[in-house]
Amino acid sequence: MAVASPKSRERVARNFIKSYGRTRFRRLLEALAAAESGQVIANEFGVSRERVRQWKNTFGEVITYYRVFPEVDRILRERQSA
Repeated sequence: MAVASPKSRERVARNFIKSYGRTRFRRLLEALAAAESGQVIANEFGVSRERVRQWKNTFGEVITYYRVFPEVDRILRERQSA
């Protein structure tokens, strides 16, 4: 999959704002950041899930990380018994 260039991302963002407005653009970015369903977003904006997927890939990136639960981390930090 080709990654959009910064100029291309900017162009798409400006076109989105021209079509939907800045408030709706903020709403879209919030929905994407909150991992709302593509179908829910598509219904809200009157577009296809595919269009939402394209916007998602154009406007940002999903970053995941592994977080160890505190109780497991606590076990790791316990002093070893002799």
